[in-house]
Amino acid sequence: MNTFDENDQRNHPRPEDTEFSKMVDNVLSRRQLLGAAGAGLGLFFGGQGLAYAANTSANMGPRIGFKPVAANSLDTVSVPIGYEWRVLASWGDTIFPGGAPFDPVTRGTATSQSTSIGDNNDGMSFFSLGADHGVIAVNNEYANYEYLFTNGRCNSLEDTRKAQAAHGVSVFEVRRTAGVWTLQPHARLNRRITATTEMRLSGPAAGSAWLKTQADPTGTVALGTFNNCANGRTPWGTYLTCEENFNGYFGSAESVPDQAAFKRYGISAKGAGLNWYPFDPRFDVAKNPNEPNRFGWVVEIDPMDPNSTPIKRTALGRLKHENAEVVVNADGHVVVYMGDDEKGEHIYKFVSAKKWDAKNPSANRDLLDEGTLYVARFSTVDGKAQGEGEWLALTHGKNGLTAEAGFHDQAEVLVHTRLAATVVGATTMDRPEWIAAHPTQAQVYVTLTNNSDRGEKTNQAVNGPNPRAKNVYGQIVRWTPKGNDHTSHHFTWDIFALAGNPTQHNDAYAGSANITPDNMFNSPDGLAFDREGRLWIQTDGDYSNAKDFAGMGNNQMLCANPVTGEIKRFMVGPVACEITGIAFTPDQQTMFVGIQHPGEKLAPSHFPQRGDAVPRSSIVAISRRDGGVVGT
Repeated sequence: MNTFDENDQRNHPRPEDTEFSKMVDNVLSRRQLLGAAGAGLGLFFGGQGLAYAANTSANMGPRIGFKPVAANSLDTVSVPIGYEWRVLASWGDTIFPGGAPFDPVTRGTATSQSTSIGDNNDGMSFFSLGADHGVIAVNNEYANYEYLFTNGRCNSLEDTRKAQAAHGVSVFEVRRTAGVWTLQPHARLNRRITATTEMRLSGPAAGSAWLKTQADPTGTVALGTFNNCANGRTPWGTYLTCEENFNGYFGSAESVPDQAAFKRYGISAKGAGLNWYPFDPRFDVAKNPNEPNRFGWVVEIDPMDPNSTPIKRTALGRLKHENAEVVVNADGHVVVYMGDDEKGEHIYKFVSAKKWDAKNPSANRDLLDEGTLYVARFSTVDGKAQGEGEWLALTHGKNGLTAEAGFHDQAEVLVHTRLAATVVGATTMDRPEWIAAHPTQAQVYVTLTNNSDRGEKTNQAVNGPNPRAKNVYGQIVRWTPKGNDHTSHHFTWDIFALAGNPTQHNDAYAGSANITPDNMFNSPDGLAFDREGRLWIQTDGDYSNAKDFAGMGNNQMLCANPVTGEIKRFMVGPVACEITGIAFTPDQQTMFVGIQHPGEKLAPSHFPQRGDAVPRSSIVAISRRDGGVVGT
């Protein structure tokens, strides 16, 4: 939960500050360095000015007290001096009584996988049950077939069920003994939610003709969740898991309906080679053309009730959700910020119709069913590293969302959210990934991970917050709602960091001034604030350590000071992994971090073990050896 005092702006360097404007003016004459991205890349130099301008603040922001870790390509986890890490849980670890331990020879069966932690852990949250006891809910985004199956392929119904059981969400209890957190394999709250778990569809689109199938003529009961990327948590204690690249699971041996929405969401007969549709007709889009519409939602799960039914909240829109950042506004309305992770897609927010009731948690259970969904439009003045923006309502009957435009009711707007966003004129973005709200300030950050398609020859022209063509490095953009009110329709924005490689480039692709040879990175992805306001940045980028990416090594996690712009590398992961998912214990003495797909595409990794072990996605627990707060 993020709350803020609408009158407190002490730590907030606003984009329109005088010092910042002066810094921008001082660099505009250097446009000859901008290169292929054109005049809009004047924003890059504004990004350089941002770090310096913020340094003029009397309050220097949260302390980052560790010695940075050097980039490397080792097959292990590297953390700063004075820190230690341990594996908490890995793909295939059993979480139920009678479950079979992971078998590195067979890689298990559909039955054993359904009782074990799923593959490719991603976003996660920690729910405290006391000082040394808690529950972790973690997404299991997808499965690496090269390791899930001994032959690397899904060739039968048994294989399909095994893959489906490796997806979804794992919920399990953990305890700390003598400073060490361990998985509790037989705990009461342990649970697996997979691609076949029964779920309820709720909100304005529930019961829509677009969600009805032969198996569910009511359009209110769906089976499963999969390709769950990042997450969120509500102030009433539930977990939000976000369905991202669901389209690749569908396919057909026949032709599929020619729908504009299918094309926009990537639904095709070819699929993505996951091969579920030959063995499970639910995924044959020619036979069940509405089944894909039942995915691409935010799903709410109660981690404290293993018998509860997960709920797909349709009011939050259907897209390729990255995460769902929940903020309680000063007036009590709940705001959810969301990114749609694909090239040229958009940033959204949902504002609840009703207010959060802190004294009656049960009254908040359906707050995410009623409210208004908005999409962002960014504007800028050429050569400036900041601008203004507005939130455009995705409401039937407004902003062109009429029957004449193909939207006959609000349900259709929500099922085809991407199409609606285009109609209202939303800004195309460089793959919006995680969004994080500052814990005490009305300030929101988003990672725009990369976009090789942006440029003059596409329909994604260079624009303010997306200032580079063929963007292979990514950037972090932040905005402030007008009046410090998250429900406001207006905001101001700037660029916090433009990732790049200053050892390979001397133009905009070198990055902003707070990017140096000692902290450079590419493709920022995961993003989260700790309690004291440090910003943690995780990467999912090119780990070739060559050419444009020379010197960057494996994927990593960095720590940033939002006030000064300082960025330090905190962690480097093993070979061919993504660093993703982050959660803290309430005392901030332990950080849980996800290591996803080590050894991807048969790269030479054996993490978390050694020798000839099968590489396994894992969650690691990181702490200071002296028991202090992580990051200080």
